[in-house]
Order: sequence, then structure tokens, then C-alpha cells
Amino acid sequence: MSEEANPFESLQSQIDAAAEHVDVDEDVIERLKHPERVLETNLTVEMDDGSLERFTAFRSQFNGDRGPYKGGIRYHPNVTRDEVKALSGWMTYKTAIVDIPLGGGKGGIIIDPAEYSESELERITRAFAKELTPMIGVDRDVPAPDVNTGQREMNWIKDTYETLENTTEPGVITGKAIDSGGSEGRVEATGRSTVIAAREAFDYLGEDIADATVAVQGYGNAGWIAAKLVEDLGATVVAVSDSSGGIYSEDGLDAREVKAFKNETGSITGYSEADEEISNDDLLTLDVDLLIPAALENAIDADLAEDVQADVISEAANGPITPAADEVLAAKDVVVIPDILANAGGVTVSYFEWVQNRQRFYWSEQRVNEELESIIVDSFDALTDAYEECDLENFRTAAYVVSVQRVADAFEQAGTFP
Repeated sequence: MSEEANPFESLQSQIDAAAEHVDVDEDVIERLKHPERVLETNLTVEMDDGSLERFTAFRSQFNGDRGPYKGGIRYHPNVTRDEVKALSGWMTYKTAIVDIPLGGGKGGIIIDPAEYSESELERITRAFAKELTPMIGVDRDVPAPDVNTGQREMNWIKDTYETLENTTEPGVITGKAIDSGGSEGRVEATGRSTVIAAREAFDYLGEDIADATVAVQGYGNAGWIAAKLVEDLGATVVAVSDSSGGIYSEDGLDAREVKAFKNETGSITGYSEADEEISNDDLLTLDVDLLIPAALENAIDADLAEDVQADVISEAANGPITPAADEVLAAKDVVVIPDILANAGGVTVSYFEWVQNRQRFYWSEQRVNEELESIIVDSFDALTDAYEECDLENFRTAAYVVSVQRVADAFEQAGTFP
């Protein structure tokens, strides 16, 4: 792609766009564009062969005005300081748009986890947890899984923290396995909110999502769950992709069968029931009713946006559309449901997990899904109210109008501590 947007600059431009429509002083807006603190640490860890290897890791605590910092930890070779800062900012406004009492944080290690054994990854994770221990806690900062991390890594972090602090505190981290204090419904939460938000958007537009054709870029957890759930609503999933490429079938694919094939072979390419194989860029420009980008940042830049034919885009990934591409899509009347709402199911159910951990009382999956549905629907209504009342260009700016105002109000109501 021709454009490689800096994610932190993208975040700041989104806040600036919202600032024109909120009752917040300019100096407060400036504060809300920067993290409160960023940890950068070097982890030196012994490998299986006895050698030492160094890893750079980050934790950004962007804003805690509305509650403890909240956000995932990712393991990826392309992790950067600016990416982590941006993601922690998006988390701040994500928790605000769904109106849960948490702030925003994010962490990451520059690593390709596929190159390391499980025992090496455990030592790396525990080394990072040791560095994080003074910063995190149930009322301070509550990490969670992200790209290339999951229940296993969260369990290791929980155990490291509890061992070092000589305590039992399952709420120090979310996204844990059920037997370690995790919540029912957490695994499907991000894909579920992506589909709920899309369903609400189709209803807002006077259309039925059951009649929609759908393309899903990225067939990891969020993407495949979204494909499965939108299929359950009656929509036709015509294309999906992963890092190996994409597949297309005019009459529709079976989301569950494609997932089973990927589990067996490691990729979706080669699936025999598909009409043809396509590239990721081809998938993003298909003539479909709903596009779900569920991979990494900057998937759609301004050049590619010119060729996007989808009517609605629901962002399962964080930052998949660059600011310049947003302008192109708005001019084409493409409805974009922004990431801070569409994929907020993950942090919302993480909040439920945190609540359950603190109460030591656990909910059924049905209750989790019902509570999530209520929050996403109410949040979509708040977004569309702002969109109409402020006569805004797109839903993304509307989401930031709501969330920036909420964070600013919390800051101003607390007063300034010298």
C-alpha cells in the first residue's frame, strides 16, 4: 500500500476532529491526546539452549480519569512505542463510548512468538509481568490479551503477580481461562460486538442484515467469530481471508467449515469449496453489503479506499482504516462503524470479568451476552444521536464526540491535583 499512517498521529487527528464539536477547552483536549506515562523496558531472558536474549517491551497508560487503565498486551515483531501509545488511546475512548468505568492502556513485546518454545514464552511473559507488577493491580491497571496472546499468557501474568505480591487477586488481569477466574463469553465477545453493531447500523439504514453479503478480512478469533455470528443472522459470507490469502464463493462459504479447514491445515487457502482464491486487497474491494476488517492497522489506505465497494464497514480490528481513507469513504457514503464501538465487546466482557472477580460471583454465558447486547445497542444509539445532533460527516467522529466529552467531564469534575 502507498500509505503507512502513524497510528498515534491517526489517533490524535481523530480527537482533533471531535474537538470541534465538544464543549471542552483546548488545553484539556491537548492533555487528552497524550498518554500519562509509558514504560519501556528491556527483558533479558534465558533461552532453552542456555543463551540470553533481549526483548524490548512497552506498557502505555494513556488515561485513568474514568477508572483503572485497561488494555491488552500483544506479541508481534512490528510492535512500536507509537503503536502502543495509539492503542492505549483508542482503549481510553473505547471504554468511554461503551460507558464502562475504566481508562485506557496497552502493552506489547517486540517478538515473533512463533520462533520460541512454550517454555521460552513463559519465561519471557513472566519477565514482563515482573516489570509490570509495580504498575498493575485491580484498581490501577488491568491488562488483557491482544494479538498473539491469550488465556495462557494471562494465566502466567496472574500467577506471577500473585506470587510476587503474596496475594490472591484474579481481577489483576482479564481474558483468563475459566478455571483461573475468566468469564463465560469472553472468547466470542469481540466478534459478537462487531456483528451487533453492524446489525444496528443496517437497522438504522432501514435494511435487514439477513439480506447482506459479507466479506471478512482476517480469520483469527475476532474474524471467524464475526463470520459465524453474522451467518447465524442469515447473512451470506462470500469471502474470508487470513495472512495466506483469501477465498471467494459467490453462493457463500460455510464459516464453520472454513474454520475447521484452517485448524487442520493452518490456513484458509486451498479450501476446496471456494470458487476462487483472491488476495487480501481483492477482498477489501469486493462488491458486498458488509465488510469486516479483522486484521491489523492500516489495512485500508486512501488509494485502496477509492476501490472499496462495501456499503457498511464494521471494524473488528483496531485502526484498520487510515484517516485519509476515512475521508474517501465518507465522500462515497460508505458507513463505517468505528473500531472503538464495533470491537468494544472484548473490553466490555473484560469489564464483566473484572466485576465477577471482585465479587467472587460468576455469571452464565447467557447473562454475559445479554449484558453485552444491551451495552452495544445503547452505545450505538448514543453515537447516532451525536451524529444527527452535530450534523457530522461520519460515525467515527460521532463516537469520539461522545467519548472525548465523557473523558473530559470526568477530568474536570475531579479538579486539578497540584
